[in-house]
Amino acid sequence: MNIFRAQNVSGLAEIRMKYLREDFPFMTDAGAARINARLPRYYADHLNCDFFAYLAEDEGKIIGSAFLTVREMPPNPNFPNGRVGTVLNVYTEASKRRQGIATALMELLIADAKTMELDYIELKATKDGYLLYKKLGFEKAASSYTPMKLMLR
Repeated sequence: MNIFRAQNVSGLAEIRMKYLREDFPFMTDAGAARINARLPRYYADHLNCDFFAYLAEDEGKIIGSAFLTVREMPPNPNFPNGRVGTVLNVYTEASKRRQGIATALMELLIADAKTMELDYIELKATKDGYLLYKKLGFEKAASSYTPMKLMLR
C-alpha cells in the first residue's frame, strides 16, 4: 500500500464521486453527472495551490482519500498567519476500512498543514470518523458566533 500527496488529477474525480455517493445516497444520477463534469476543471485549477489531495493506493487502485483546502484571510488573533485549512472527503473503500488507512492519510495531511504554517485545520466529523479525529487531536469547536449561510441556488 502507498500513501502519498497527489501530484496530478488522475483518479481524483473517481474517488470524490465514490465518497459523495456514500455520503449523499439521495443524490440523483443527473446531480452526480453535473458534479462529475465540474471536477476536472476544479482539480486542474486548484491542485497543489489551495487544494491538496492525499491518496491511498493498493495494487495500482486508489482506495482512500483525504482532501485539504487552504484559504487565506486577513490575519486576526484566532489565525495570526491568516491561513486555515478545511479537511473533506476522508474516505476509504468499505473492504479496506479499519486498517489504518484514514489515519495514515490524515497524519500526512496534518504534517503538510504544519509545514504550510496553517493556523488550524477544521472538519465536520461523521459519527464513524469522530473517534479517529479525536485520536489525532481534533477537538469540538466552540464559538460565540452562530454559523449561518445564504443559499444562492
